[in-house]
Amino acid sequence: MLGEVKRIRRAGRGDECKFSLKRQNKPDMFTTTKKSDREIKEDVLAELEYEPSVKITDIGVLVENGTVTLNGFATSYGEKYAAVKTAKRVGGVRAIADDIEVKFPEPFKRNDGEIAAAAANNVEGLCWHLSDNPVQITVSDGWITLEGQVEWWYQKDAAENTVLYLLGVKGVSNLITIRSKVTAAKVETAIRASFERSALLEVKKIEVKLSGNKVTLTGNVRNYTEREEAERVAWAAPGVSSVNNELTVE
Repeated sequence: MLGEVKRIRRAGRGDECKFSLKRQNKPDMFTTTKKSDREIKEDVLAELEYEPSVKITDIGVLVENGTVTLNGFATSYGEKYAAVKTAKRVGGVRAIADDIEVKFPEPFKRNDGEIAAAAANNVEGLCWHLSDNPVQITVSDGWITLEGQVEWWYQKDAAENTVLYLLGVKGVSNLITIRSKVTAAKVETAIRASFERSALLEVKKIEVKLSGNKVTLTGNVRNYTEREEAERVAWAAPGVSSVNNELTVE
């Protein structure tokens, strides 16, 4: 990017002028800035306050060596989930400990039978839910467990997303597995190609290892957003049955 323009006067016949262009050096998109714990805490609190689905007055934030601990209360699992997701967006966050407790107002309390029925209705409403491969739903003390088999990660993700905001839900364990129909070589090629296309990933710092159709990601990333994007890309490849995300936030 071009910066300031300087005028230079030369001695001699007449006043001749020329211009020199001074180039300003700016950091590229992969440059990271080290934040103090205090700065990270201020940024997390500001981002939580900015997020409309989170009630900031009920949530506390502690930071030590870049690790953020969220505590306090949420009125739904959806709000708890949103608070953690919001904190992950903040630069400098290396890890998150989620100690937020879900406390339902009296009108929002549901028994396990009611939660299970609502979850079943939502999951069955997904267009990919086939009768010969159903997703099993178990509810215990407000905690939903999803089991079964699907062909794609987005289907597994959709099943979780459709139940986590239900009234009375305290948490979700997504144990749905993915049955693979693609060779490991094709999986690795697809992931690496997607990494190369991405504007969000610094691919030179990310290693992809495969064992069968199980993917392991290692290396360094700048922030949680890049870490989650790398995992999302890996899961999106056809035939991936699991992703072990060992990427470290610098």
